[in-house]
Amino acid sequence: MSGHSKWSTIKRQKAVKDAKRGAAFTKLAKEITIAAKIGGGSVDGNFRLRLAVQKGREANMPNSNIERAIKKGTGEGGESVNYEEVTYEGYGPAGVAVLVDIMTDNRNRASSSIRHIFSSNGGNLGETGCVAWMFETKGVIILKPKNTDLENAMLELIDLGSEDVTEAGEGNLEIICAPDQLETVKNGAEKQGNTILSSEITQVPKNTVKIEDKKTAEQIFRLLDELEENEDVQKTYANFDIPEEILNA
Repeated sequence: MSGHSKWSTIKRQKAVKDAKRGAAFTKLAKEITIAAKIGGGSVDGNFRLRLAVQKGREANMPNSNIERAIKKGTGEGGESVNYEEVTYEGYGPAGVAVLVDIMTDNRNRASSSIRHIFSSNGGNLGETGCVAWMFETKGVIILKPKNTDLENAMLELIDLGSEDVTEAGEGNLEIICAPDQLETVKNGAEKQGNTILSSEITQVPKNTVKIEDKKTAEQIFRLLDELEENEDVQKTYANFDIPEEILNA
């Protein structure tokens, strides 16, 4: 299973737990705020905001929280906040490439924390550009297909304009598409009767590093988990490939 698919699945499971203690809402609110600050407070004319609000609603984020986050971004009501977006790059165990999207009001704090997390989990923080070239921006949709015949379900989804459709575990499918086709493909998949589990603009690895043992796999997941738990981290991306037999060992 590819790094993106496996880590996406783990993050969806983790998000349920995070929501109970408010961690997920905090990250979602940050994304909504900065999306509103950059592109304005109207979801109709701001695709990034529309996507962020959609993810907030999928996580059962209260409308009052969403509205407050938008106002912070637009500066309405005297409420405003300044977040800086930064992407850190580095290597994890076995030379796995890792990208970390940060949204912070204190860059020095964030940099120090991220460097420590990498070094304490068998990795190292690298220079700007050291691994970004290994990824490309794509739209990614994970869904539960209406059609239980996965081969036919894949063909139906390809017809919508998907670049690739693969199995994502648990009977789900993962769609890769061009970023500007995300809404079109998502809407088409919904019209087919499929259940959308998540949709996002993300970084997909061009190639992967195959992990051969469970210990290394656990080290990678520990690194990514600690990064995800950091208050300044919004998203993580990695290019590992862990065979099912290693995951289930």
